Amino acid sequence: MGLFQGLAQMMQRQRGHLFGWVPVLLACGIGLYFSLRLEPALIWLGVVAAVAAGLIVAARFAPEPLSPVILALALLLIGFDLAAWRAHSVASPVLGWRYYGSVEGRIVAIDRSQSDALRLTLDRVILDRVSTRRTPGRVRISLHGDQTHSIVPEPGLRVMTTGHLSPPSGAVEPGGFDFQRHAWFARLGAVGYTRTPLLGVAEASDGQAGLAVFRLRMAASARIQDTLPGDIGGFATAITTGDRSAISQTALYNLRASNLAHLLAISGLHMGLLCAVVFGTLRVLLCLVPWIALRWPTRSIAAAGALVVASGYLALSGGNVATERAFIMVSVALGALMLDRRALSLRAVAIAATIVLVLRPEALMGPGFQMSFAATTALVAVFGWLRNVNLTFGQKWLAPVVGTFISSAIAGLFTAPVGAAHFNTIAHFGLVANLASVPLMGIMIMPAAVAALVLSPLGFDPAALWVMGVGLRWILAVAAFVSDIDGAKGFVKGPGPWVLPLLALGFLWLLLWQGRLRFAGLVAVLAGFFLWHGAARPVLLIADTGGIVGVMTPQGRALSKPKGAGFIALNWLENDGDGADQPAAAARWDGAMTVAGHEIIHLSGKRALAAFGRCRSGQIIVTSVKVEEDLGPCTLFDPISLRETGAVAISVVDGQIKTQTARQMAGARLWTNWPDRKY
Repeated sequence: MGLFQGLAQMMQRQRGHLFGWVPVLLACGIGLYFSLRLEPALIWLGVVAAVAAGLIVAARFAPEPLSPVILALALLLIGFDLAAWRAHSVASPVLGWRYYGSVEGRIVAIDRSQSDALRLTLDRVILDRVSTRRTPGRVRISLHGDQTHSIVPEPGLRVMTTGHLSPPSGAVEPGGFDFQRHAWFARLGAVGYTRTPLLGVAEASDGQAGLAVFRLRMAASARIQDTLPGDIGGFATAITTGDRSAISQTALYNLRASNLAHLLAISGLHMGLLCAVVFGTLRVLLCLVPWIALRWPTRSIAAAGALVVASGYLALSGGNVATERAFIMVSVALGALMLDRRALSLRAVAIAATIVLVLRPEALMGPGFQMSFAATTALVAVFGWLRNVNLTFGQKWLAPVVGTFISSAIAGLFTAPVGAAHFNTIAHFGLVANLASVPLMGIMIMPAAVAALVLSPLGFDPAALWVMGVGLRWILAVAAFVSDIDGAKGFVKGPGPWVLPLLALGFLWLLLWQGRLRFAGLVAVLAGFFLWHGAARPVLLIADTGGIVGVMTPQGRALSKPKGAGFIALNWLENDGDGADQPAAAARWDGAMTVAGHEIIHLSGKRALAAFGRCRSGQIIVTSVKVEEDLGPCTLFDPISLRETGAVAISVVDGQIKTQTARQMAGARLWTNWPDRKY
């Protein structure tokens, strides 16, 4: 058999199953764009678009076995250009220096920082002595210190304060989470904090639709918290309005440690449960009227009603990326019901993924997109297989119980690698916690939320909110109980850059390809886990400010100080798969740390630098303050040099030191904000 005939037979077998590859190929092109170290010139983006168009035309005239291959190449190039177009379309000024002075702007978002401080996002920003051309479109500022005399932040209110701002920082270590890229797509040009009380400059009188919805969200949050105070109310507002500012850090930790944190995000679970409740209720009500039931398409009408409610839920929740993704998936499913098609199929998942990638290509790089579609794809595939083999589970009353167990187990299994890769943790008892909690979302909490919405104009919503609170109180109790179990939370080291792509492509190949060649996907999955297991962590890590240093020891990473630079320290330890806190890691630092024969010395503050004197060859000196004079023949890292390189990672390869910087890993992209000097 010739090569052409073999290809023809192989592609013939794929007929009817090729659409699922559309989002996969788009994702490959998007991933290729984000993996570049240099930003492609606009002319090259035009060349890519022209080549993609030429391939689409060529596919129409190519022989049958070659046509899908040519289209695949075109889709990959389209994904590349989609990501580039999105990156250019969100361009906004980024602050190029550290700023201290007056900050004025309009409140467009309210949330909480990781340190539990209230945090405001401002647009229409005015900075003292900064031209409009160089002023960021949006800034995010945390409220620290005594804010008892501040005005109460309100959506649309124009405020002023005196604060510290800086450009979005780079990764805390080379190859780590790229906050600069995240901030670029969020249009954040500066982040910072203030210890000065907020002053009101102008009333919240802007009539924009977005701010009107924001005010409605905050009013609904306040109403819910009046009825359900504390973490119960914070949980309720998180799943109804997307406002997480009222839930405590303790509750958040418990939910994360028990693998229940996904219940906080308005995602596919909440949107799906809400639509299921509305769809079921509407259909039952319509069927109770025989004249309507016999003459009207009740299923399509109920699906349309559920879609309307889902649209309102999207607006009320703030329309973040996770909720938009959930809405698209639910819309595809409800649209299929209205057209009398199968609502849950791999084709529907592929349509939803394609829409999300076209609208927000950057979502591919985040854990939300990856975990959401990993769970959804696995669930649809597994339950589709169970339906095809007509597998039963005994008595009918057992079906919901078994279905809940299977869905929780499958979702947990296929999202665990993604969660572990991004957050470096595994909830060992997450399945138990989900089995004890998730059914309540559908049985009690979401129906009560719908009832509260319906009853609120009549003033009877407190009764429905009370019922909702009972279910949420149970979930928080389960989270607290599970998180207190010894060994409830495990830690894993961060994977290399090729691990998640290999796992995803291997899983998708196994699922989408038809024929025996599909089992090649297992090879990719096993290769991904093998690379993860063999991933090596840097021996030495240096923060981009010089404020903290971490050296790997047999007991784990030793940190140069027990407090300060806590966010960086926490990320380093998490990426190591180390469950220790900063004080415990600092206790490992014995004052005479060495790496490949080089003595590591960290000088924190001006006094330590002044008392040090001169260094010698073979020493690596890290300082948190600028060095004004020559210290000697050592290797020096101070804030000036680190500002140019970003965080530094040093590994030992064959007895030799290998240095890698965050700037080398991130490259020169639209969102990077490195000094002009070369490194």
